[in-house]
Amino acid sequence: MNLPLGLNVVVFVALLLLLAKSSRSQWSLAKKVLVGLLVGVVFGLALQLIYGPDSAVLKNSIPWFNIVGNGYVQLLQMIVMPLVFVSILSAVARLHNASSLGKISFLTIGTLLFTTLIAALVGVFVTKLFGLTAEGLVQGTQETARLAALQTNYVGKVADLTVPQMVLSFIPKNPFADLTGASPTSIISVVIFSAFVGVAALQLVKDDAEKGPKVLAFIEIMQSWVMKLVRLVMKLTPYGVMALMTKVVAGSNIHDIIKLGSFVVASYLGLAIMFAVHALLLSFTGVNPAKFFRKVWPVLSFAFTSRSSAATIPLSVEAQTRRLGIPESIASFAASFGATIGQNGCAGLYPTMLAVMVAPTVGINPFEPMWIATLVGIVTLSSAGVAGVGGGATFAALIVLPAMGLPVTLVALLISIEPLIDMGRTALNVSGSMTAGTITSQLLKLTDKKVMDEEEHAELAHR
Repeated sequence: MNLPLGLNVVVFVALLLLLAKSSRSQWSLAKKVLVGLLVGVVFGLALQLIYGPDSAVLKNSIPWFNIVGNGYVQLLQMIVMPLVFVSILSAVARLHNASSLGKISFLTIGTLLFTTLIAALVGVFVTKLFGLTAEGLVQGTQETARLAALQTNYVGKVADLTVPQMVLSFIPKNPFADLTGASPTSIISVVIFSAFVGVAALQLVKDDAEKGPKVLAFIEIMQSWVMKLVRLVMKLTPYGVMALMTKVVAGSNIHDIIKLGSFVVASYLGLAIMFAVHALLLSFTGVNPAKFFRKVWPVLSFAFTSRSSAATIPLSVEAQTRRLGIPESIASFAASFGATIGQNGCAGLYPTMLAVMVAPTVGINPFEPMWIATLVGIVTLSSAGVAGVGGGATFAALIVLPAMGLPVTLVALLISIEPLIDMGRTALNVSGSMTAGTITSQLLKLTDKKVMDEEEHAELAHR
């Protein structure tokens, strides 16, 4: 380890220790996360200014920062499947009425797909507003390599996937493999498996007065145990956000961002419009949008820095239940389904923008009403089953573009700005899932108003 690299690591560790010292104060989680985010931005900018984005020292420093940043993401990924399994199982076992499960699923998935449909229309609007097109984009060495990798890993596996095959992929055939996250639709498969086990537990309660209560007690113990694990990992959020933000800011290439600046600006305008749509839908169901976003801000900031909807599931469930007063059954369904179905950013906005940009290069008018209607329909349907990890947007684009008869080249050409846009897309995905949970809870009149109306300082009493 050379001297500059050693100094970078020492400063990073010192900042972590300072953050740990400040975290001992009676600050809320939101404030701690904000401090971690700001420290990461400042430190990342300092490294960028001192070394430059292409510096060997900086490239060698980032793997050390990743021990904290990626380590935290991996800890969250570690608890995703146990949390989804136990939460859904517990939720179904507590319903005492299988019809309630149908209502929750219908409203949650319906809200997710409806907001994705709106996101697709917003994608068409911002692309036209900025006059974006794929014509003139240069394919360099990096982009050529990315395209070759995409054609090897995705095209053929993804592009030829029919809607029936996609639906069939949700149905679990080996729940133990799905619990390891073996496929992009593993989370949905685990949700379905958990629901079946929960319904079986309900049947056992009805049919066996001796074993039934024991099964319910065991499920309750498992859930309490897993939630303790979740809260243990959540305490590390400020440090994870700081490390992730340091890596993002220090490693960003300003020249690449400027070169494709119009697409970045258009994407973030589309994301901002969709956050406004979420706020509007929340207000229609009687929820104060300002209060909602204030309470879920730490979850959105982690989603922004980690670029993983799946890893954000534990934080999402925690925020919905303990900050928004949403029943655990609804919160678990919304967070789990929202990680793979109806992702507003990755599966709605992004593939639509790419399709509209590519269409003119093959002689198609992308603003012809029937073409837009077809595109929006395909985007909404294909948004089911998009993997909730970094790369989910690529997965979605490689389903949508071939389905519309369009080449996939543009997916590779945007590689240089992909991480920057993916951060905002992931935050929108998670906002969409929590919005779906909140709306479902409101429509079923199950929200705990006392918890929803509590201010930030009052939350500390629950911790």
